Formats: sequence, structure tokens, C-alpha cells
Amino acid sequence: MTSVDVRKVSILGKDSIHCGFHLVPYIVKTVTETLPSSTYVLVTDTNVGNLHLAAFQAEFDRASTDARFLTYVIPPGETSKSREGKAEVEDFLLLNKCTRDTVILALGGGVIGDLVGFVAATFMRGVRFVQIPTTLLAMVDSSVGGKTAIDTPHGKNLIGAFWQPEYIFIDAAFLETLPAREFSNGMAEVVKTAAIWDEKEFAALESRAAEIFAAIQTPSNNFAGRNEATRSAAQQLLLSVIAGSIGVKAHIVTIDERETGLRNLVNFGHTIGHAIEAVLTPTILHGECVSVGMILEAEVARQLGVLSQVSVGRLTRCLKAYNLPVSLADPRIANLPAARSLSVSRLLDIMRIDKKNTGPQKKIVILSRIGATYEQKATVVADAVIAKTLSEAAKVVPATPSKSPIRMSTPGSKSISNRALLLAALATGTCRLKNLLHSDDTQVMMNALVELKGAKFDWEDGGETLVVNGGAGSLSVPSNNKEIYLGNAGTAARFLTTVCTLVGATAQEQRTVITGNARMKQRPIGPLVDALRANGSSIDYLESQGCLPLSIAPAGLKGAHIRLAASVSSQYVSSILLCAPYAAEPVTLELTGGQVISQPYIDMTIAMMKTFGIVVERVKDAETGKLLNVYCIPKGVYQNPAEYNIESDASSATYPLAIAAITGTTCTITNIGSASLQGDARFAKEVLEPMGCTVVQTKTETTVTGPPPGELKALGLVDMEPMTDAFLTASVLAAVASTPPSAERALQDGTKPTTTRIIGIANQRVKECNRIKAMIDELAKFGVETLELDDGLEIYGKPMSELKEGVSVHCYDDHRVAMAFSVLGSVVKDTVIEEKRCVEKTWPNWWDDLENKIGLAVEGVELSSAHGVASASSRAADESPQASVVLIGMRGSGKTYIGELAASTLGWQFVDADAVFEQKHPLGVRQFVQQHGWPAFRAAETEVLQELLAQKGQGHVISLGGGIVETPSARDILKEYVKIGPVVHIVREIDEVITYLGEETARPAYGEPVIDVFKRRAPWFAECCSYEFINYTGVLNSSDSLADDDSKVTPSTLSVREEVSRFFHHVTGQHPNLAPNLKKGSRSYFLCLTYPDITPALPHVQEMTAGVDAVELRVDLLRSPKDFDKLGPYIPSPAYVSDQIAALRHKTTLPIIFTVRTVSQGGQFPDHAEKEAFDLLLTAVRLGVEYIDVEISWSESNIVDLNARKGHSNIIASWHDWSGNMDWDGQPVEAKYKIAHGYGDIVKIVGKANNLEDNFALHRFVSRMQSAPDAKPIIAINMGVEGQMSRILNSTFSPVTHSLLPTKAAPGQLSFVQIQTALHLLGQLPSKRFFLFGTPIAHSMSPTLHNTAFETLGLPHKYELFETQTVGDEMKTAITLPNFGGASVTIPFKRDIMPLLDALSPDAEAIGAVNTVIPVTKNDGSTMLYGENTDWRGITQSIRRSLPSSVHKPETALIIGAGGTSRAAIYALWKLGVATIFLFNRTKSSAQTLVEAFPDVKIKLVDELGVWPDDGAPPTVIISTVPASATSLEPSTAGTVFLSNAVLAAETGGVVIDMAYKPAETPLLVLAKNKGKHWRTVKGVEVLLEQGYHQFEMWTGRQCPKGVVAEHVLKAYSLSA
Repeated sequence: MTSVDVRKVSILGKDSIHCGFHLVPYIVKTVTETLPSSTYVLVTDTNVGNLHLAAFQAEFDRASTDARFLTYVIPPGETSKSREGKAEVEDFLLLNKCTRDTVILALGGGVIGDLVGFVAATFMRGVRFVQIPTTLLAMVDSSVGGKTAIDTPHGKNLIGAFWQPEYIFIDAAFLETLPAREFSNGMAEVVKTAAIWDEKEFAALESRAAEIFAAIQTPSNNFAGRNEATRSAAQQLLLSVIAGSIGVKAHIVTIDERETGLRNLVNFGHTIGHAIEAVLTPTILHGECVSVGMILEAEVARQLGVLSQVSVGRLTRCLKAYNLPVSLADPRIANLPAARSLSVSRLLDIMRIDKKNTGPQKKIVILSRIGATYEQKATVVADAVIAKTLSEAAKVVPATPSKSPIRMSTPGSKSISNRALLLAALATGTCRLKNLLHSDDTQVMMNALVELKGAKFDWEDGGETLVVNGGAGSLSVPSNNKEIYLGNAGTAARFLTTVCTLVGATAQEQRTVITGNARMKQRPIGPLVDALRANGSSIDYLESQGCLPLSIAPAGLKGAHIRLAASVSSQYVSSILLCAPYAAEPVTLELTGGQVISQPYIDMTIAMMKTFGIVVERVKDAETGKLLNVYCIPKGVYQNPAEYNIESDASSATYPLAIAAITGTTCTITNIGSASLQGDARFAKEVLEPMGCTVVQTKTETTVTGPPPGELKALGLVDMEPMTDAFLTASVLAAVASTPPSAERALQDGTKPTTTRIIGIANQRVKECNRIKAMIDELAKFGVETLELDDGLEIYGKPMSELKEGVSVHCYDDHRVAMAFSVLGSVVKDTVIEEKRCVEKTWPNWWDDLENKIGLAVEGVELSSAHGVASASSRAADESPQASVVLIGMRGSGKTYIGELAASTLGWQFVDADAVFEQKHPLGVRQFVQQHGWPAFRAAETEVLQELLAQKGQGHVISLGGGIVETPSARDILKEYVKIGPVVHIVREIDEVITYLGEETARPAYGEPVIDVFKRRAPWFAECCSYEFINYTGVLNSSDSLADDDSKVTPSTLSVREEVSRFFHHVTGQHPNLAPNLKKGSRSYFLCLTYPDITPALPHVQEMTAGVDAVELRVDLLRSPKDFDKLGPYIPSPAYVSDQIAALRHKTTLPIIFTVRTVSQGGQFPDHAEKEAFDLLLTAVRLGVEYIDVEISWSESNIVDLNARKGHSNIIASWHDWSGNMDWDGQPVEAKYKIAHGYGDIVKIVGKANNLEDNFALHRFVSRMQSAPDAKPIIAINMGVEGQMSRILNSTFSPVTHSLLPTKAAPGQLSFVQIQTALHLLGQLPSKRFFLFGTPIAHSMSPTLHNTAFETLGLPHKYELFETQTVGDEMKTAITLPNFGGASVTIPFKRDIMPLLDALSPDAEAIGAVNTVIPVTKNDGSTMLYGENTDWRGITQSIRRSLPSSVHKPETALIIGAGGTSRAAIYALWKLGVATIFLFNRTKSSAQTLVEAFPDVKIKLVDELGVWPDDGAPPTVIISTVPASATSLEPSTAGTVFLSNAVLAAETGGVVIDMAYKPAETPLLVLAKNKGKHWRTVKGVEVLLEQGYHQFEMWTGRQCPKGVVAEHVLKAYSLSA
């Protein structure tokens, strides 16, 4: 073996940690020589084994030892780290007769190390083992310290032992095969260790991230690095990082092996991180969860006043550098379905089970600075403190600030920080920046400059000082053409646009791309780009004109004369000014376009450039001496001053000063005074003083004392152009300024005396949001009236006491909106500031400083608890069934298609909001956006929404544009509307949407990836909708798939029309899809689906549901296929459950019963997961599920809330007692009944039978409860074999099983057939006789149809032929038999039988024919014979099932023939809403008779097929009612109707029905098949089946088992054809 150099780290007094590269031979040699044994067992997983097992086998084969070498390979992943996994390893050891001298080697990541270590700790009461970690995470964390454990369903690592390994071999070469994400995963622990222990090491990690990443990306060939001589610098760095981190942990373990105090420190980030991991595992890795946990725990420390924002910022930047998430808002986390479960209460609940805790007290490792902790152990932290950090929203508790008189400084100025960063980077030399703002914006600027290789940054003074080593203007295109992402940082975007023109190119085709988030892509940059293009720069827009992203050629800045329109943003001016010294020629910058915006910011830039060595001259008019908007900038290189102190942010200073003003207290802001470079420093003197405040301002300080609360004066007119960002603060103060202004400021134009008119702020419309509109909308929530002006707004002040309380302020992801309204929240009770984290842009610790420095309590608010569930699904109980349906969803989701179908099935009108928009704005949507921009379009779109809801609020289906949810005002309108009518979110697979949008051109492009738009809008759609309709177009709406499949597989696949009809009739309440057999005197059943994934069972759903009235989806038994191997209680995601329901809807129209059964109630859902359970139950409401089972053991508040939101769904209130001790005659069960009766529409009580008598006791209980006047349907059942009698006798929704199900849902469950058989034997289901009346009928398929159905369902009935020549005594006798069950009637008796009947249905009367006789038992016990016609229903269903998706609603139809069947055809088409029916018959008088029989139907007679009266549209539905022999495809066939292609002229295709039974392929059907796939065909036998299904249900009350019946009938038909 070649020489090996290892670095040894001591732990617990032994040098047992050996670090190096390519150590496999060294490991085997060391183990076999120093740990003698009869057996060495290596345990690994399949992933690692495939990479490294052969090398270990080869080395052991070469080793000079007689010992056995055994290997055991387990599946990878956390699921192996279980009791079962441990037992399997132990069984392997026992099977191979391993003894106490065995040495076990753990080769793998943390799962292998933890599991094998625990096996070693307990096998033979402890054997030796060796850790060989293969992941960075395991190397620096889990392998070191002797902690071993397995997981249980109750949590991670809860069962284990401390068991120290003999050796830990750290082979860094293993990391070369590690995915980059796994390396980042491990770096979280490395950063954590440095953060708690070693500031110097942390600084190295901060500055050398790129080098450390490069170290693992460079493969070491020929075992390079095994010894020092062959070890590269990158390998040295990597080993140093790993060994350094291990050394810290080893030191801590040596002092505190059993984790009694000091060892707690290595759990920094883990208290919260583990709770996050418990929800997000395995999708999000351990280190990623700990990374977020570290930031959140650092924020807890900052909240406690222990840690500075500088340290939080450094930690954030460092973790980001290793591609780790630092927030729950990170898209990698936020976009996961499981992330919805990351509620504050859920995380706190999980954190209760933590090994560091003392009883109920939670402990967190609190940092005091980078490299040190507050205590040498975890610190007790109150739940309220943790909750405040975790909450997404905040609430300021109104009070007098307790710290008054306040003296504080604000964070460094964002404007100055960004300018200073850029100046120092472009300069030569080194500059130390003091008081730099640590925020998102400055981080973006620093990252961009690093990507451009423009400077190097280091930190001093614990992060308080940034050391900038300037690059003297040398810049490069980012490596690998990486885009520079700027988020929503407008300053950085504008400055860097010009900076990127200075970049030098190494290759001609290279360009720099700068981009941002969705809002940044809407913010204008056109004037700056125009000016730079005119000067010779090559800049391309990659998406929308005038906005990011930009592609910029590295061609240098030409210079000389540059003209720039500066009326939109002063940042355009500063961008060119800052870069001008590096232009090829001296620059003369001329500002055009009228009034220059924010001149103080331009002056700030010029003053700072002077400090860095470049003097800008502003040109004066030679005659008047007036300053012109022309600037001369010489060529040169900035010179870095040794130190530059950044002023505090004057815009931020307005908030604490405003709090003093509004509360009547005193506040002094240091480092901001009259000498400030910032325009906003004038706020105190020019805004607060006129409002009645006392202001004292020196050059470096500003002190404000407010008047007594409630005595602020209105401002009258105020021009805030020099301090535009401060207008938001002024606006909230103006809202409570109820005293008129001083006389000299009063407005003289008749406005209200308490008016504040703010002007000069037009540029605020293009900031992080449209701030003027935002202030107007949010102030309106408080009841404050405003008026928008061209360049500002008016606010009409009112007394504080009149402002509305409990307002939730939407912040538009704008830091200034959030902080401004927190000022108002200091005096208005229960003001909730949503999106509290948006303040991180400029003042990340604002909420902490409010409490710690100003003295106002701040509470965390979980939005779901503040506003109920974060959805608009709460609806008024008296919601009108005529209230219009509003459709929302992504463009391309199918809103138009589904909407038109819904309107057709409801008999309403369809309205497309885009079409209405284009009527109102003839430009068209695309052109409108191009001319006016997205904000203007959104405003106009919202106006259209308001008009539509006002004018078409009933009887319409309204489809809205996909982006309607982009604006808060539109979302508020929709959330208000759900109290009146349904708002339905049309959901379609995102891949299908992307495919559609790639082809669609009528609308403007998004300007960003569709998936990003989808992810942004998804929570808004959920927030605004009351229902979701899942439109799986790949399955249902594809015309290709429909053409081939759907019309021929009726028994198993439903058309989208049927699901649209069911869904929209249900959610509107017009015809809720509830089980009819719940009525008294009927029996009803539901099938319990017990599949973990119902997808494989879908082909059998029709067979399994035969006879039942509903299908129960046992949600607690669902388990995603990726989690099939997980044992114990399980929580399926709402997304998975939604997919399961959608799949089921494609196979059955039966109502669904949605059940989440908990463990204690006999199911699999965790008992403690109530929030998750109700999230799922509300998902059921949104999906239009008909019945929702709710356990009455849940909390009352949640059940009441669900009831308020249930819409037209019914609640089954249930109670299960598995003990066998429940007495049906006792009071406790009656008490449970009363509770359930109060909550539910249906009561369900389940006990357990110990003997037959228990069933009789149950029966008595039910009879007693049902005798009450307010009785509700009750499901009462005894479980167990002894309780099967109760299942037979139960009349309401008896749960049944089926032989195809994997398991029974409960002990003793019977099938539907078994119950029918038992009922017959008990005399509860007597056999009946059914007949077919007609002649000739010998070859009829009806007996096959109905007898097959009876046999399949276990019904004891018989269907017989009854052939007779007349309606005489024989037929009269048959229909009066005591066991007469019903009859079919065919030719020639459909009209003749009518006099024998007691009543006819309206349908039969209208058609003038009866084909079904039904005996109906009246209330007095007598029987009435009822005549019905199902022929028209068979036709209607055939059309609905077969009509292609290209035909939304048939407008015209053709009937060939004028016989009796034509009457049913006309009626069917009329019921379908067909506007015009063409009728062709060779005998015109017969046709005219039909026209006269249906005076309300628009029927037009046709003289020649293919020539349609009045040039009408060709028919899309064609029905032939004549014998097949009467038609021909040859014009020369005498005595027949010639069928030409002109009959099928409709381009959309359609459906052709030939009512003739024989032959199977009639001329008309052949013609349609030859025409193409858009024409669907229906045979006469198929119509027979459809009408027969209806007959069967009318007779028996049971849905016909369509699949098996169709199979038998079609087989018999094919044999006879």
C-alpha cells in the first residue's frame, strides 16, 4: 500500500478520527490490525454499495486475516432507520452466527451510521463498530459523538443510545461522487459549527464559498491526495474545512459526551429545523431544514435583544453562498404541497417533543454573536417569542411607547449603501464601509458585483465593517453565462444596467443578463435603456419591452453627449452618473422630458462621487445663472477613501418619528440631521412640524415630539417630490389628522377642512408596487376616504376613534407599505400587517426594534388563525341557486370550455370577461398591455369584473382572465362574492397549460416562465375560490382520445359533460348530487374504498359500486405510492387526495363520502393532527364532495366552522366505540347521538356487538331516535361478526365491501349482494316479476339486460317476455299481480297501454307514449301504476356521452323519420337545449303532424338532406328513426333515403345515432365512420342499454350494474345480428 497521510482529530482522549483522501486500503489495514475479530460485517445501502462496496471487498480479500468478511445491503432512505430495519440487521447477524467479538462497519450517510451504531450498541449487549461516513453531513455531524438512534412514527431519533465508535474514517474522496445538493446539505452543519464556536473559521467560510465548491467538483485522478505530496490546494482547503468542523464537535463531545449542557450547542438551528423537517421530509433535506432553522433561531436571538442584525445578515449570506434555503418562503419549500402544513401551531406542537426540552419549556441555542452563544447550553424560550418569529404576519399592540423619550438610530441608508458599494467596487484601493445596511437590497448588489468580478469583499469588527477591495472598473461577464438575479431590487437593477455596459468581453458572443422577479419585470427601465442604446450600447429586452430581463453586450460605454428622460426615476440619472467616469469619452449628460424626479437623490450621487475623487459639474445658464439639467463628468478612476461612514436611512427614520407624532411622545434619531445627503431628512421639518409636532433638528440629529394623541393637523397642500418615499408615512398620519391645517396651508378650493393633498409623487406608481393605489386601497379598509390625483392623492382625515379596527393590511411585498401601516397600528386596535418579512428589504429588525427600542409590544399573527382558513370558501347559508358562477384559473386551464359546458347544462348564459374587455377597449388585450402596461390593464380588468358581477349576477357563468388574482383589489372582490355565489377555480395539469400557452397568441406573453406565474398565483386562486373543478384535459378533453375511446366505454369512463353537469348542478344547489334513497322507507348503501391508491382499481369501480348509492373514500387509508413503505399513521397531502377524487369522478357519478378516520376511531389518521384533518375536509368542500364524515370528537369550533363552509355538501357526524362496552340502551350513547344530531345532516354511531342481543338493542335505539319529530337519517351499526345482523337491517348508508377490495374497512362488513340475499331470506326483500309487453319480442335484449342486473346485484327478481296481440285482460291481470314489479312496453302498445295507468309522468305526456310502467306504493298502502318514458333519456344520455369536445352545445340537429320514436327524439333534443331541429320524412304529412304535436319546439321540415332551411348551420346531432333498409349510400337505390356526405357537413363533427337495431352497421353509421374521428356513432342497441339503465333504476331504486349488463347484452346482440 502506498503511503497515506491522515489528519487525526482527538475525541474523548483518543485519536480515533482519521481524515484524508482515498483511504479504503488504510481503513481495512487499520481495522484488521487494531480491532482483531473473527467476523467483520460491513453494512451499507444500495446507493453507496454500488459505488464503494467492491473496493472494500477487494481490500478485505487482500488482508492477511482469517476473519470472515460479511456484507449486508439495505434500501436507502430514512425508512430503513426503523425498528423493523434494526431487527433485519440483527437477524442477519444472528443468522450468520456473529458473536461478541464482531466488528461492524457502517459505510454510508447518517441513516446507516445511526442505525448500525444502535445495532452495535445493543447486539450481544454491545459490540465494536466503525463509522465510515460517505456524505459531508455524516462526516461533520452524525458520525461524530456516539449518538445512535432509530425513528418511530412519533418522531426522529427517539429511541437510541450513546455508543462511541472505535474509529471514524473521514475519506473526503467519497465526496467526489456526492451530488452538489448533498454537499450543500452537509455545509449547513459546517456553517452551524463555525457560527457557534469560531468566528475566524466562519469568516473563511463566508469568503471562500466558491473555492470550497470547486474542491469537490475537481476529481482526483490516480488517488491524488492520498498523501501530502499529491494533495492539491483545493483538497487541502476541503480537508481543512471538514477537519476544522469535526474538531469543534469533537472538543464539545469530549467535555459533554452525554449532552447535559455544552453539547446542546451543536443543536443550533435544530429545534426549529427539526420541526420543519418533520413536515417536509424527505423532500427537503436535513441540512436544508437546519439552514432555515438557524436563521429563524438567530431571529429569535435578535428579538430577545441578544444578537445584532449584522450577525443575522452574515449568517444569511453565508448559508445562501452554499445554495441553502434561509426562509420558508424559498421556492424550494414554499412550492411543496406539504409546506401548507407549516403552521405556527403545528411547528410548536412538534417542537414540544425535543430531547433538549425540560418539561413543557422549549429550549433553543441562542447566538450572541458569530462564533459565540448567549449561554453554554440551550436557552429556555417562551412559545410566544418563537411564535412571533415564525408568524407570517404581525400586530402592533396600541399603547404609549414605553421607551419614550426614545433615542435610536436607523439602519444605514439603502440609497447611500448601494451607491457606496458601487463606488468602492469601481474604485482603486481599499475602503472600509461603516454602518452599511444589511438587507436584501444591499445583498443583491454585493452578489452582483461579485458575479461581475468587480471587487472583493471581507468583513471586520464582527461584521460591522465591510472591507471593499476595489477593482478599478475591471468587470467580467459572469462565469458560465450565469444570469444575475436581482429579485425586486429596483436600485440595483437601474445601477447595474449601466455598469454592465462597462464589462470587458473575453469572447465576442458573451453577454451579461440581468433579471428579477415578476414585479421587477413590470417596473420600467426603458428610458435608461433608450439613452444607453442611443449612445451605442447593445442592450436587448428578453421579454417585455421596457422591462427586465436585459441582455447587455460588454462593449464599453461610449460617452460624450448622452440624453436621458428623467421624469420617471432619478435612479436612471444616478446610474449614468456613477459609471460615466469609465466611458471612452468625457460625458455630458442632458436630462430631458420635463420635471426631473427626486433631485435630492441626484445631488446625493454627485456629492458621493466627489468623496470618491470625481467632481461633477452642473452647467449654469450663461445669461441667468440658473442651474440647467446638464451635467459634465470627466473621465477618471474613483479613489477609495480609507473609510466611509454611511448615513442612517432617512426614509426609515420617518417611521419611529411618525410613531412619536401619532402617540404624543418623543423620539430622537441620531445620524440624521439637516446636513444629510438624503431628501427624506426634510420630513420632520416639512411634514411633521406643520402637523403640530415640535421638531428640533441639528446637523446630525432630529428630535420630534408629537401633540397629544388625536390632535394632529391636516397638511393642506404638501409637495413631497424631494422625499417621495416618505409619502406613505405622511399618508397614515394624514388619515388621523382630524384638525384643520394652519391658515396659511389651508386649501381654498372647497375641499374638506381635514384634507391633506400630497403631490409630486407620480414615480411612486412604479416602485415595488403602485404605492399610491396601495395606500388608497388599504386606507379604505380603515374607513378613510381618499382621492387619487395625477401625481399624488388626497387623504381626508378623521378622528382615530372612527377608524375601523381589526383591519388586515396587505403589503404588496413592499417594505414601506408594511412599516407605514405599523405606525397606524400603534393607535388602531388589532391591525394585522400581512407579509411582515417584506421589511427585510431595508429594516430587517424593524419588528424587534419596535419592541426593544421604541417600547411597543408586537405579536405574531398566523394568518389562517386571524382570518379562519386562508380561503374564501366560507359562504352564506342563503346563497342563491341562481347566483352566477365565476370561473378563475390559469390561462389555458379550460375555463372557456368548462364554462360553456356548465352554462349549457345549467341553462344559463356564458360570459367571457376577456371578450367583454375587448368590447369596452377595442384595442384588444395584447395591444392594450403594450400601450398602457400591465398595471393599467389589471385596473381595467378589475373594473370589468365589478361591472359583470353587478350586471350579470344571476343566471350566468362568468369566465375571468387568468391574471385577475394578481391585484389585491380584485381578490377582495372575489372573496366578497363567494358569500353570494360560487367562485370556481378550474385546475388543469400545469404541463398541459404550458403546452397550450406555447401555441396561444391572442394574449400578451407573461414575460416570465409559466411555471413561475403558476406558483405565484396558486395561493391566490386558493384564497379566492369557494370550489375547485379539476379539469384533466389529457384524459377528458383531448378530442383524439375521445374520438377513439369515450363513447364506446360508457360503463367505465364518464364524459367530461357528465362531470361538469354533476359538479355545477351540485355547487349551485340547483340539483345537489345527493343519494335519493336516503328518504324514509328506502335502503341505501355505500361502498368503502380501502385502497392506498385508487388508480389501479379504477377499471373496476363500476363493477364494485354496482347497487350502491355512494362511494366512501377512506382518506385516512390513502398513501402516496412513494410512501407505501411507511408504517403507522399517515397524513396524505391535499394535492394527492384531490387527484384521487378527480380520478374517481372520471369513473362514477355516485356521490362521494369523504372520510378521515383517526386511529382512536378505528382508522389510520393521527389523532393529534386535527388541523391537517380539517384542511383535508375543507379540500373536500372545495371539490364539491357530497358527504363529509366528521368525527364529533374533534373540537367544536372546527366542526362549526366546517358547517358554515359546507355549501351543499352534507355532514355525517360520526362516533365510533371499539370497546364493546357501549350500551345502546344507556344514556351515554344518547348523549353522543344528540351531539351528532346537532352537528350533522346524518348521524352515524358505530359500536361493537358482543352477542346477538346487542343488535336488537341497536334496533330499539334507532326506532326510538327516529320517532322524534326532528329525526335525521341515522347510520347505526355494530362491528364484528356478531354485529352483521345490524348491517343487514340498517337502512341508511350501510357500509358494504366487495371481493375486489384489498381489505374490508371494518370487521364484519358484508357485500351488497350478501345483504340483499340476507334481506330476501328474512322476508324483507320479496321477489317480484317484471314483464316486457309487445309483439314481436322474441329477440328482445331486454330480458338479458334486466335479468343480468338482478343476478349481479343479488336481487330475487325475474324479467319475462309477455307477448300478446292486444292490450287485453291478460295484460291487465299481469299489472295487478301482488308481486308485479314493473314492465317495459314496446311496439305496438306504447300508446295503447296509457288508459290502464293511474298517472303519467310529464315526459310521457309530452311525448305521447309510455315505455315503462312503475308500481308506486302510496302513503295509504295502495298501489298506483305510473307511466314513464325512458326512450328520450336513452337518446339524451347517448348524445351527452358521445358528443365530441369540439361541440360545446349542439345548436342544430336532424331527425330522419316521423314515427313514434321520432317523438322521443324531438323531446330529447328539446331537453338538451337544441335551438333548431331539422325533420326529414318522405311522407311530409306525417312530419307536419309531429311539428304540430310540439308547438314549443322550433322544428323545420327538410325537403332534401344536406340542404338546410334558411341557410341554417349543418346539424351536429343526427338521429335516424327509420329502418336501416330504408336508407342507402347509393343514390340509385330505389325506395330508400339517399345519405350523402352533405348530411355530415358540420366542420366540428358531432354524433350520429341510428335507432335501428339491425344490422349492426347501418348505412348512416358507415357514412359517419368514413367521415372521420370527429363524428361519433351510436348504435340502436346502445340507446336500448341507456334507456334500460333508467328503467332498472326506476323499478329498483338501484343504479344498474352497467359494465356487466352491457357486456352480456352486446355479446347476445352480436350473436343474433
